[in-house]
Amino acid sequence: MNTGSDHSGLGSRAPEFIKARRLLHRGWQAGVFVIGLAVVTAGVAMLALPGPGWVVIFAGMAIWATEFVWAQVVLRWTKRKVTEAAQRALDPEVRRRNIALTVTGAVIIVVLCTIYLWRFGLVPPWKIKGR
Repeated sequence: MNTGSDHSGLGSRAPEFIKARRLLHRGWQAGVFVIGLAVVTAGVAMLALPGPGWVVIFAGMAIWATEFVWAQVVLRWTKRKVTEAAQRALDPEVRRRNIALTVTGAVIIVVLCTIYLWRFGLVPPWKIKGR
């Protein structure tokens, strides 16, 4: 087990008096795991329900990362990927492409809505009979 004494910053962030006692440290890890699991589970539920699902999932991962190396590695990888995506999104060429795609999609939606309204008026689709 990595105790955080190396230069990479990975490992347990439990207080030293807890890490010094194996049974206490295992209990600490179990508590951190259960709390992180509860937060991640709430985040997964929020993906379908109202709420900031991904933010809560990453908060649960951050809780796990205070104690578990695997969570620290996943969190570092995620931060790196999010940073790369943000940099790509700020690239002027990518921004122009995204704006062009958004405008094209909006024009298509407006055209389809206009055709529908011209043909059927303000009648909902489920109430159209034999047209």
